[in-house]
Amino acid sequence: MKAKITYRGWPGHFICGDRCMFHLNTLIELRDVRVVVSTVGMMRDFHAPDGLNVAKYETIGHERYFETMAFHAERRGEFWDADAHREVRFESNWAYSSLSDEWKANKGHLAVVNEIATKLEAGQPLNTDEVVATQQPTAQSDAMPRSALRTFGER
Repeated sequence: MKAKITYRGWPGHFICGDRCMFHLNTLIELRDVRVVVSTVGMMRDFHAPDGLNVAKYETIGHERYFETMAFHAERRGEFWDADAHREVRFESNWAYSSLSDEWKANKGHLAVVNEIATKLEAGQPLNTDEVVATQQPTAQSDAMPRSALRTFGER
């Protein structure tokens, strides 16, 4: 059985994803498994002098301007979006250190999509890192209300 691949138009991960001029977001589905592959980069530096009027960029992590990550998906409204607590590991390149690496980041995103889809189609398990919260809010005032959260899939 072939995996269903859906390309979507919003950043799939990264808290500053709305500042990224480059973003790819792909949903891979096969049977009851759904994985989001997300690539972001070229993050606008709004704090630079004239940062709102002149395109200046900052790194999105240690010495990188583009990054690709993959996550199991969770249902949010009508969309399946990345569950940041359930990262899917992969072998393909994921970090690009130059602003001129846009084409490499695009090709790398497609390589990750292909790698994960091929594993799913072959029935191979995905390597997943589960992040478990170790500290719960101690008082209602410490918790952020769900209405304050913005998800890219919800409009």
